Amino acid sequence: MKLTLRVWRQKNAGAEGAMSTYEVDDISPDMSFLEMLDVLNEQLILSGEEPVAFDHDCREGICGACSLVINGDAHGPERTTTCQLHMRSFKDGDTIDIEPWRASAFPVIKDLVVDRSAFDRIIQAGGYITAPTGAAPEAHATPVPKADADFAFEHAECIGCGACVAACPNGAAMLFTSAKVNHLNVLPQGAPERETRVLDMVAQMDAEGFGGCTLTGECATACPKGIPLMSITSMNKEWLRATRKAGKR
Repeated sequence: MKLTLRVWRQKNAGAEGAMSTYEVDDISPDMSFLEMLDVLNEQLILSGEEPVAFDHDCREGICGACSLVINGDAHGPERTTTCQLHMRSFKDGDTIDIEPWRASAFPVIKDLVVDRSAFDRIIQAGGYITAPTGAAPEAHATPVPKADADFAFEHAECIGCGACVAACPNGAAMLFTSAKVNHLNVLPQGAPERETRVLDMVAQMDAEGFGGCTLTGECATACPKGIPLMSITSMNKEWLRATRKAGKR
């Protein structure tokens, strides 16, 4: 396949960015999108140019590091991570636009790499449980109803890639935050911090400058792990419950 790539290039966080055009040839349909970018970078290095900086780590759809807007879609045309997107999703002769996540809370560091440490600070605000030190507890000591376990596992699948923020027209992080709140709040192990968790994590999310949620649903559509939109409504109920309880103290 021969492709035309229009790639966002930005030297650093303080520099002005712009789209640069490159041609790549002999791209196999079986390559992943990141492997195609590897080919581009090898081509750039051999010609004495600066390679394109982009995030990646496991390349197995697990870590959430890869983060590209491809032809206007977070992670591209398939519902998967960028590293699991293959070039057979494109046609010979296509022009592909490649940009970083676009959100004020995700500033560009260089080229296609953005700073997603805002997610880390939301987790630090309440994404933990109180647990005594010592040996691991007996697995059956704390019974968990299957419906609650399934709900927790569904939300724990969130890999924190940020596609929900990139896809949202408001740049909201409600789907990410709700996944992290819900998967702990529904379990007995998360009960001691149930109220403070949702209040603190939502407050930190707002402090990071993410946009407001209007439930357009673009976040759930872009999520490569299928976190449902109802996750947000579940967290909203948790937040209202915690707010009312805090008001009675």
